[in-house]
Amino acid sequence: METIVVRGGAPLRGDIVVSGAKNAALPLLFATLLTEDECRLSRVPRLVDIHTTLRLLRDLGVEYDWVGDQEVALSASGVQNLEASYDLVKTMRASFLTLGPLLARFGRARVSTPGGCAIGARPVNIHLDGMQRLGATIHLYQGYVEAEAKRLRGAHLPLEFPSVGATENLLMAATLAEGETIIDNAAREPEIVDLALLLNAMGAHIRGAGTSTITIEGVASLHGAEHVVIPDRVEAGTFLAAGAITSGDVFVHGARADHLDAFLAAFADAGIQFAIHEDGIRVIGNSRPRGIPLTTLPYPGFPTDLQAQMMALLALGQGQSIITETIFENRFMHAQELVRLGADIQVHGNTATINGVAYLSGAQVMATDLRASVSLLLAGLAAQGETEVARVYHLDRGYERIEEKLSRIGADIHRAKAD
Repeated sequence: METIVVRGGAPLRGDIVVSGAKNAALPLLFATLLTEDECRLSRVPRLVDIHTTLRLLRDLGVEYDWVGDQEVALSASGVQNLEASYDLVKTMRASFLTLGPLLARFGRARVSTPGGCAIGARPVNIHLDGMQRLGATIHLYQGYVEAEAKRLRGAHLPLEFPSVGATENLLMAATLAEGETIIDNAAREPEIVDLALLLNAMGAHIRGAGTSTITIEGVASLHGAEHVVIPDRVEAGTFLAAGAITSGDVFVHGARADHLDAFLAAFADAGIQFAIHEDGIRVIGNSRPRGIPLTTLPYPGFPTDLQAQMMALLALGQGQSIITETIFENRFMHAQELVRLGADIQVHGNTATINGVAYLSGAQVMATDLRASVSLLLAGLAAQGETEVARVYHLDRGYERIEEKLSRIGADIHRAKAD
């Protein structure tokens, strides 16, 4: 077990580069199951979740090779195993995205129900309801979803909630279905658009990705393609928060303002100075932020994946902030760890009230999930003294060499073995 040790108080200054988006790369990797031809994905981040996905794909029969540091060539021509086992799926929820591609291309799939971060119930009923509407027969047996369909048929798929995972799973399945599929109340995230771009490059006929209605005209087969993964908007927002919380001056290369509208609007409301450039965003944290109200919502609303980082920043704000979490019911577990650092936060149900304090003090804290871990890191960068963050394996699921990147812009941070 490892920890990350941060000695806070130094303003971060300099340039930092955003990696490819984990939440885009994962569905792109699973999409390669839809063709027997080779696909090449570049700007793929080297993360625990990426390596878990590649192990799962290899177990299914996919051959892959890293070409350089961030490009992966994959061939699913030899896939014979159609089961995604519990051992891998339990560690990462995105593994459930094997269901749609396997079912669409091979007519059957057996996929374990998923695991991942403990941030609340995220049922897969929306995925399964959509697959059934596409003509699949679904059975649940001993923790596995068993699905069969001779060939999927196009259908109208109204989603009860704009689930990102369900939209991705159904989008991939519908590419090889017979006839037209319409997904209503679809998720609108940039990662959905990125997936549709790859699928269209593979020969799919998809319109409307990025809107609430996606139309897919099924085709008989797909072919190989090359694709560059979009920059990680959550990592970009995290680095912008790091610059702001340390009263620093940080230029985040690759940050796309069009992917961060709601986040940047919150920055503006809080009085945080930033400038948008063609190749990134610069943040200048020259004063404590103002207290603001904030509500997480499906995209294009404020992203739940940046809520913990914003809480850390507002903990050092002037006045009171109120954060309402509407996506995941257990996503305030970092609040009590921030309190250990001196923050004044009260949680009642899905609402957190933050009374800004003038300073935080270093302490030993424990990460409970991916985004919670990075919020504690941010707080440690601003705190007086030393902060030690335990359970950083959560952090490694979503941030590529984060301590190295932060060190380059002035952070006093290192990884250590836990006692």
